[in-house]
Amino acid sequence: MAFSSSLPLVLTEPVNKWRNVHGHNILGLMYQDASRWGITLQSYIQLTMLEQHVRPMVSPVRMMERSIHSAKYIFVENLYRSGKMPEVDYVVLSEWFDWIQNNTDVTVDLIVYLQTSPEVCYERLKRRCREEEKIIPLEYLEAIHQRYEEWLIKHTLCKVSCPVLVIGADHDMQKMIEKCEEHRDQILNPYNMQHHL
Repeated sequence: MAFSSSLPLVLTEPVNKWRNVHGHNILGLMYQDASRWGITLQSYIQLTMLEQHVRPMVSPVRMMERSIHSAKYIFVENLYRSGKMPEVDYVVLSEWFDWIQNNTDVTVDLIVYLQTSPEVCYERLKRRCREEEKIIPLEYLEAIHQRYEEWLIKHTLCKVSCPVLVIGADHDMQKMIEKCEEHRDQILNPYNMQHHL
């Protein structure tokens, strides 16, 4: 399907790649044993997110479900803080991330934070029925939520280098469509956000 040049290009998480790396489901392996497979999955996620960031622009706006930044500041950070990633793995991933930031344009113009409670995320996860996620406890989602709050609301994790638009997302799909439509101009023209924040 071709996108009109006036429509944003939407890049979803490349989950299918993470589930099949030449026959290996490293997403599933990580959920089974994060201490063993966290570095493997996060290395590959960093690569696949980098691929999305550097794709040629084919429309004026590119929207990414997640980014190389959320991979680092949320998921790598959470693995390390939870004691499931050794410091040496964390340091190696962090050095790779820093090198990428310093040598490749992975900047973003706007982060839209769909702020959702861990309980609602847990219900959605169960409804989604992704095989690998069946073993995820609510406590994991609470920890992930805490990392997002530290990063995008409290700014205690690191400096956020672009505006953040926070949209409460504990709603059904119809209400979320309406809420996103309300913010359409801000999302599609983030330069206007400077005046709103």
